[in-house]
Amino acid sequence: MLYLRRTIPLIITVVIIYTFLSGCKSKVEQPNTSGNKPIRVGFMICNSKQETEARFKPLTVYLSQKLHREFVPVTIDTTDFAQAVREKKVDFTHTNSLLYIILNKDYGVEVLAADTRGKYGFRSAGAIMVLKDSPIKTIKDLKGKRMVFGPMLAPTGYLSQYYMMLKDGFDPETGLAFYTIPKGSYKHEKVLYSLLYEKYDAAAVPMLDFELMADEGRIDPADFRTLALGEPIPYCTFGATENVDEGLVREVRDALLKLTPSDTVDVDGERVKVLKAAMLDKFSDVRDSDYDIVREMAKKCGMPPYQKY
Repeated sequence: MLYLRRTIPLIITVVIIYTFLSGCKSKVEQPNTSGNKPIRVGFMICNSKQETEARFKPLTVYLSQKLHREFVPVTIDTTDFAQAVREKKVDFTHTNSLLYIILNKDYGVEVLAADTRGKYGFRSAGAIMVLKDSPIKTIKDLKGKRMVFGPMLAPTGYLSQYYMMLKDGFDPETGLAFYTIPKGSYKHEKVLYSLLYEKYDAAAVPMLDFELMADEGRIDPADFRTLALGEPIPYCTFGATENVDEGLVREVRDALLKLTPSDTVDVDGERVKVLKAAMLDKFSDVRDSDYDIVREMAKKCGMPPYQKY
């Protein structure tokens, strides 16, 4: 675990990272969508690079077959995405909803469709959780306590919880004894396990990850109690950059929305179901206005793309 000094709040840290990395040289190669050159789909790394590649490679194979063009997946760290889009090094994007509103505002990325899974559909929710026997009953009871968050740009693992606390009149920067973010991959899982093993008093938990871990038997929901549950907000999102032809944008959107659980492709000698590999039920048709709640949260928390200096 990385313990952050109270004198360097995480909100300031993420703004610095966002600003700095958007100006750094990208390691992603320049695509060319003319003729039959490959079309690059930038996938935000979720739990790990390897997991993200395995999840979404079948989807790009599916798009290649449906549109008779070569689509290739490119995995990109969250903080590198703005640079790859600005320099036209990806054509389509797959990111969380907070990163989408950043790319939409700063670089004109257009929403195509949203990932859909679980009881919230194309949305998910963030929760502040404690252990079932914890004496903490309200957000204000977090005063002087220790808390663990997910990644800084995680809508339901950081933003939603920070927003709920501010909205309740509780400032995490002055109210908590300290808070931290796990290192490495699979951060959301580490958040839950570190709460379960009593390393922290409370945790910022994405409900989608919570449901998945419970379904797989890796946690018992009865061990936890929800202190506060945020409003459901859009989940991960497919977008198109400004440099992509509108005809191709329509074709990709149509292919995503028509994808069914029975659709399969051959990947590395194995026949796989595209949506199952991607851990999705389907793609949903959404509008940019569906993301206004994420914009409201980001503004309240001073997060990108609404940071103030």
